[in-house]
Amino acid sequence: MAPHQLNPDNWVEQYADYLFNFAVARVSDAEIAKDLVQETFFAGLKSAKNYKGDAAERTWLIAILKRKVIDHYRKINSNKGKAEVRMNYSSSSDSEGDWLEEQVADPFSKLENSPIENEELGMAIQECISKLPKKQALVFKMKTIQGISTEDICNELGINPSNLWVMIHRSRTALMGCLNENWF
Repeated sequence: MAPHQLNPDNWVEQYADYLFNFAVARVSDAEIAKDLVQETFFAGLKSAKNYKGDAAERTWLIAILKRKVIDHYRKINSNKGKAEVRMNYSSSSDSEGDWLEEQVADPFSKLENSPIENEELGMAIQECISKLPKKQALVFKMKTIQGISTEDICNELGINPSNLWVMIHRSRTALMGCLNENWF
C-alpha cells in the first residue's frame, strides 16, 4: 500500500468541521474547541516533516488533536492541583470510541495520594454517579469503569454508538459539574 501524503492546503476545508466536532465533544466549549483545532493545524504544519505516511492524514491530525485535548485538561487540572487526564487510544483503527478518558490522582502530590483523600474522592464520584439517570449511569460505568467495548455495550443495551457517546458525553459533563461543586 502506498504511503499517505499530507496536503496542508486542504486541511481546513476537509477536516476543520470534523476536528471541531471531535474537540467540542471532549471539551464541551466551542471556543476552546476552535483553539484546539487551530493548535492542531499549527502543530501539524510544524511536524509535517516527521509524517511517515503510515496513517491517513485525518487519523494523523486526530492523533495530534487528542494530544492537544490532553494538554488542555492537564493545564486546567494542574491549575486546580487535583488531577490529570490521560487518554488511551488504540491507533489500530480509525473508529471513534476506542479511546478512554480516566481521571487519576497526580502521582507527584502527597495530598492526592493520601488514602483518606482517595477514599473521599471515590465516595464523591460514586455519589455523583448515583445522581445520573439510570441508563446514563449504567453506560458510563460499563464504558469508563469496566472498559466494556462500544460494540458490546450497544448490543447489550440495544442502542447505537451515537446514542452511547451522547450518554457518555452527558454523563461526563454532569459528573464534572457535580465533582466541581462537591469535591474540587
